[in-house]
Amino acid sequence: MDFLARREHSRWELRHKLTAAGASGDVADETLDALEDEDLLSDERFVESFIVSRVRKGQGPVRIYQELDRRGVAESLIEDGIDEADIDWYELAAEVRARKFGNKVPPDFPSRAKQMRFLEYRGFDSDQIQAAMKGSATA
Repeated sequence: MDFLARREHSRWELRHKLTAAGASGDVADETLDALEDEDLLSDERFVESFIVSRVRKGQGPVRIYQELDRRGVAESLIEDGIDEADIDWYELAAEVRARKFGNKVPPDFPSRAKQMRFLEYRGFDSDQIQAAMKGSATA
């Protein structure tokens, strides 16, 4: 309960923390099942809150997907969460680029490549990056 009081966790994360704290696998699973039955633990809710927090940090869908996957969330939940999130990824990519580098489109290839690598690192796909590099907020 102490872990869940701070933030949402995925079932996998919480199981990992419980076993690291000395709980056996069976006890951890029983505890997690009880928390899910009481709707105190929900991977769907975790995905939703995780996406919101990462969007605030300017991260794109590719990176968010990878981080959720590393946290043991089911692929279908990740895809549904990203698809159902009311986020214009093209606009976000343009905003992130403008916040870091300004509104002007880079004049030369090295500057352009640097900005594209930055957006790729942030987790945007090639279409979103190309749209952001045109200086347009929408694709």
